[in-house]
Amino acid sequence: MLKQRLSQKMLQKLSPQQIQLMKLLQIPTATLEQRIKEELEANPALEEGSDRDEMELSNSDDFSESDDYQEEKYELDDYLNEYIEDDPTSYKLRANNYSSEEEEKTIPIAVESTFHDHLERQLGLLELQDERKEAIAHQVIGSIDEDGYLRRDPLSIMDDLMFSQNIFATEEEILGILKKIQSFDPPGTGARDLQECLLIQLRQKAELDDEEDFLDFEERARLDLAIKLIKNYFDEFTKKHYQKLVNKLDITEKQLKAAIEEVVKLNPKPASGYTSGIGSRDAQYVVPDFIVTNRDGELELNLNARNAPDLKVNDQYQDMLRTYKNNKGKRAEKKDREAVMFIKQKIDSAKWFIDAIRQRQDTMYRTMYAIMQYQYDYFLTGDAKHLKPMILKDIAEITGLDISTVSRVANSKFVQTEFGTKRLKEFFSESLSTDEGEEVSTLEVKKILEEIISQENKRKPLSDQKLQKALQEKGYQIARRTVAKYREQLNIPVARLRKEL
Repeated sequence: MLKQRLSQKMLQKLSPQQIQLMKLLQIPTATLEQRIKEELEANPALEEGSDRDEMELSNSDDFSESDDYQEEKYELDDYLNEYIEDDPTSYKLRANNYSSEEEEKTIPIAVESTFHDHLERQLGLLELQDERKEAIAHQVIGSIDEDGYLRRDPLSIMDDLMFSQNIFATEEEILGILKKIQSFDPPGTGARDLQECLLIQLRQKAELDDEEDFLDFEERARLDLAIKLIKNYFDEFTKKHYQKLVNKLDITEKQLKAAIEEVVKLNPKPASGYTSGIGSRDAQYVVPDFIVTNRDGELELNLNARNAPDLKVNDQYQDMLRTYKNNKGKRAEKKDREAVMFIKQKIDSAKWFIDAIRQRQDTMYRTMYAIMQYQYDYFLTGDAKHLKPMILKDIAEITGLDISTVSRVANSKFVQTEFGTKRLKEFFSESLSTDEGEEVSTLEVKKILEEIISQENKRKPLSDQKLQKALQEKGYQIARRTVAKYREQLNIPVARLRKEL
């Protein structure tokens, strides 16, 4: 039985342009250029140009406010609606002419020499007797990770060779070939842990210096002590139990310090020392989204020019619609109607994109301007102690934007100042009360904490409890666990690991 029922529901629906704007707000300037290129390639109705009139296009279906064009638009929509009734499979029904495949485009990566290619080229230096051993060597090299370590055990490599290449290898064979690979450049390659990595580098350095006769007696003794330290007392070394090491090795603190200096020069991640030249995809550059300039005590804010591209709707596509208007009395063929639908859809998509870019510029500028005004003293001086407590809600209330919108702008964006390029997220912090009842930023407390630690006696570093006391003496009432949290956020190790000789 059929029944009718009334119900009320509150639904929030986002238009295609709102979705597009949110996506554009999230991406930084460096990615925006690529996004615009993709849109230009996908939509022939969109093109680069300096015609600023095109940037004033509204989000409605009108290209012009004239009565003539209103009539044209009305008749065109009727015409399209008539065609849709005839052919419900028309792509007019697809939202904004975007499919999931089109939205997830990947950026082509140029072919380049990698760390593993570098190792493969050195295989020729090994005196391998047959293709079987070469296959084992290739398998071992392929198992080395991006840090330069072989963290896969020999038994697993044996299984890989058996299943993938039908080659049976013994553990002794794999370890023998690994030993040869560990002589490759960069030093430390193929190590199975940090201890072995450091030992390989120290031994290679000692062998090289022996061949070149570079070392005098004192330098040789220092290198030998470093090898002994890492080989036999690695646990005590990592925990910085220096007094134990002095007693066990029967050496002076000066000798121990010299040996530690040799170890500190080594690279704990061998592969990081290898670069494939200019254009490596691992090289990353920060492109500022905003530029704040100090003009004789007055701050000036500018968007990066890359944030304001000149885009417009292709004139030829608009001329095609006007041509249709002139021929509207004729009954068009199905293929002509399909062409008209395609043109209108591409023009709408171009308008939406242009308007989304314009709104992105406006939203980003308003948000950054509010941040600049809020943290005015910092942008004038560059002193982190002048940063005020500021949360997303503060900027949202000033700009009238939603908190989520402010969050999207602040995420992954950078501002260039005369004190360096900073992340926008660095300006946001919670507040903390001093003894005088003044509200200060937690960033200020972290800055004071850094200064206290930088001035401590490195032979007797301050514990978190002593750091808490030092902060309290400066008027910052803070718990010990909070000191530990801030220290970890600053990537500062515990007192025991900050100890030096």
